[in-house]
Amino acid sequence: MALTKIIPVIMSGGSGTRLWPLSTAEKPKQFHFLGAERTMIEETVMRFSGEHDGVRFLPPVIIASAPHGDLVREALAACGIEAAAVILEPKGRNTAATAALAALIAKEIDPEAHVLLAPADHLVAKADAFVRTIRAASSVLPDRIVTFGINPAGPETGYGYILQGDQLADGVHAVVTFKEKPELHVAEQYLREGGYSWNSGVFLFSPCMMLDEFGIAAADIRDGAARALSRATRTGPVILLDAEAFAAVRSEAVDRAVMEHTRRAAVAPCEIGWADVGSWAEVWRLSDKDGQGNAIKGPVIVHEGENNLVRTDGPHISIVGLSDLIVIASGDSILIAPRERAQDVKKVIPGGG
Repeated sequence: MALTKIIPVIMSGGSGTRLWPLSTAEKPKQFHFLGAERTMIEETVMRFSGEHDGVRFLPPVIIASAPHGDLVREALAACGIEAAAVILEPKGRNTAATAALAALIAKEIDPEAHVLLAPADHLVAKADAFVRTIRAASSVLPDRIVTFGINPAGPETGYGYILQGDQLADGVHAVVTFKEKPELHVAEQYLREGGYSWNSGVFLFSPCMMLDEFGIAAADIRDGAARALSRATRTGPVILLDAEAFAAVRSEAVDRAVMEHTRRAAVAPCEIGWADVGSWAEVWRLSDKDGQGNAIKGPVIVHEGENNLVRTDGPHISIVGLSDLIVIASGDSILIAPRERAQDVKKVIPGGG
């Protein structure tokens, strides 16, 4: 079996505002322990390393916010992995610019390798199944840009959806359309109709293919990212993008800039134990719980309460007769909210997050 060479490009630019007060601008959620033995970014780097099932992962590329450079280096050291490059963004410009940078730097590293572009803050319980899906998806490269669709576990309104079309290869389909995050009744309709996947935001592509497809509707983003990279300051594997050139790049998601315009989109639906851990309600769902459904971390007592998420890294917390709450104490901040309002946490961050 011929080996498929893949450069993992890990996107570590998110701020994780819905997981405040643990996740902050200074230390976002990917640098914390949430549902796994390692930090989320460490889990991601380790997941895409070594050789498995006919896939050889080359040394990773990390694309992160410039202020998080030290955190990235600490995470890599904890994994014992040396990165091919650490690209530092002076200003966040969304995932389209990141995808363009991923393709550009991959061409430098190994023009024959493919790119796996993945967020740093996702959990995957079935890593082997994910690698098998990646291997299957590579069979349609370089003619397609593949996104990995998650088989829906329910009518979730927090994710975009992908409608699959004709089969291109075993386990890989053409994309009919991308759908924005739906209202509940629309999500329920998608599940009844079938053929829909949650959009995981993970992409597999040939660097040249991706750069070509930017030419349809986002050539300015591709060319702006290339200017920022060409003018970057390089110190060993660390690449600090030119601040002025990168600030001029249009901020747009790769889904809108490229995937909604290309005719070469494909989707590989998969069941890999995936979670994006996008809210405290999701942390509660993933956590070990006591007999009353309470997920507790730190010095906590819950008396006659059920289905609470309570975490503290300092003060003792006692709860009496309350259920379905989120209570988080981190540093000098405390969050208290109904679990059903977890998506609203970003609205109460001091200073607007």
